[in-house]
Formats: sequence, C-alpha cells, structure tokens
Amino acid sequence: MLVSMKDIQEAFEFVCAGGGGEHEAFLCRQSGKVYCHSELCDDLDILPDDIGDSEKFLQIPDKRELDLGKPLALDFARQFLPGDFDDVLQFFSRRGAYARFKDLLDRKDVLDQWYDFEAKAEERALRMWCDLNSIEVSD
Repeated sequence: MLVSMKDIQEAFEFVCAGGGGEHEAFLCRQSGKVYCHSELCDDLDILPDDIGDSEKFLQIPDKRELDLGKPLALDFARQFLPGDFDDVLQFFSRRGAYARFKDLLDRKDVLDQWYDFEAKAEERALRMWCDLNSIEVSD
C-alpha cells in the first residue's frame, strides 16, 4: 500500500498539536487512509470499530516518540549556538523551556534556521518510522 507522505506529515502535525495526547491519528495498513480523532472535537473522523487492531491500524507517533522534542533542540543548539548551549540545557531543566528557547533563537536571529532544521528532522524521522513499519510512501 502506497501512502502519501503529505498525509503522514499532516497527521503527525495534528497529533503534535494536542499537547497532552488529546489528539490521535491512525493509519490503516490496508487502505492507506488516515483517521484523526480528538477528545476535544466531535467533527473529525469516526474511528472504525476495530481501531485497536494493531495488525490493521498503526498509531501515528508524536514528537516525543520520535525524539524530536528536547533532544532536537539540544542538537540544534550544539550545532548552531555552541556558546549558548549551557543556557539551552538549563532551559530544558524546567517548565516553559520552548518559550525561552524560541526567545533565544529570535534574539540570535536564527528562528527561521530552527524551523528549517526542525522540519527536515521531522521528515527524516517520519520516513524512518515509515520504513520501520513497512509503509511505502509517495512524495
């Protein structure tokens, strides 16, 4: 089954938009259809009765499952802001880390560079996730 990479990326973004796991997305291995569900919204997809069948459906991961949260921010700081790495490390030792991190990126005028770095890392991680789950993607 060939699945659109764009569909996988959109489902991933949907899952990540729900901060505490409120949003879920599932890929049907047989049809390639993506189902999105949220506890906060009733007008999304109606989930099939057999959504719990892991042979048929695969849950789309979130950033944490793909190590795209704190580890990615630290990788970026290590590569592009080595003089600020200790500060970034400190940011991520308490709540509100991303706000402080993005403020630093904005002050250093590398926010766009971060967004590009993050987007490329997300695509690589999603493609690897697809490979690991035997999902053939189209671009």
